[in-house]
Amino acid sequence: MTFSSTGSVRTPVLDVAYEYTGEPGGVPVVLLHGFPYDVRAFDDAAAVLADRGAFVLAPYLRGFGPTRFRDATTPRSGQQAGLAQDLLDFLDALGLDDAVLAGYDWGGRAACLVAALRPGRARGLVTVDGYNVQDIAASGEPAPPDVERTFWYQYYFHSERGRRGLERNREELCELLWRTWSPTWAGASVAFPASAPSLHNPDFVDVVIHSYRHRYGLAEGDPRYQELEDLIAAQPPIPVPTVVLESGADGVGGPLDPQEREHFTGAYEHRLLPGIGHNVPQEAPEAFADAVLSLL
Repeated sequence: MTFSSTGSVRTPVLDVAYEYTGEPGGVPVVLLHGFPYDVRAFDDAAAVLADRGAFVLAPYLRGFGPTRFRDATTPRSGQQAGLAQDLLDFLDALGLDDAVLAGYDWGGRAACLVAALRPGRARGLVTVDGYNVQDIAASGEPAPPDVERTFWYQYYFHSERGRRGLERNREELCELLWRTWSPTWAGASVAFPASAPSLHNPDFVDVVIHSYRHRYGLAEGDPRYQELEDLIAAQPPIPVPTVVLESGADGVGGPLDPQEREHFTGAYEHRLLPGIGHNVPQEAPEAFADAVLSLL
């Protein structure tokens, strides 16, 4: 663990737990983890960034770690607009006018959406696997079979059997995802226990299940995010300076679609990481940190 401090900040919906390191006067960098990971993914990269003068913050997403919903009646939504609004609320609560946003998986999606919809809040963007924005209207269109088979867990979560499987076997299931999504990373099983406690958040299962149902049009979203969802449906471009990191050995999904480049209208750089799997910041912290540093 290399973050020097922990904190919690209240937003309209959440009490967001986060870890941070570096000097508060430095350029703020917000690191955003994915599913089923947590802020431990950024330990090594955060140390590099702090040594270069950045003020580095890593919040636990809704449903993970110590982050909690404030109201028992709030829907435990995992929809992408909720993640984007959480990031905006986090920046507001800490008085950060803008920041370099860097993330992967769910966190990369939140970063992409804020960079697209509120570009003034993003000094720059590092996104693993490109334009990480769901096109829900097109979610019924199949991918090539080799890609579809890697989505088995998503289809599993569409069923109540899958919900029960995640509830009862969350560590076994999520460690399996860690290993299969990072097939060349020999340290996946060794690293997993440090992040496993974050999967025991009381809202984890509800948020995850909703996320994987909402993105396929199988569950309604929280009405408070509908305005954002309407904007997202237009697949907005990202105008801020961006570095796209592409995993060369990702065990989920396929290679980036070259047409995604059209979504980026600002300064753009693509970096392929051969032999690196899905959990880029933990598998290749130097490469991840170098991408962020290029935007400071």
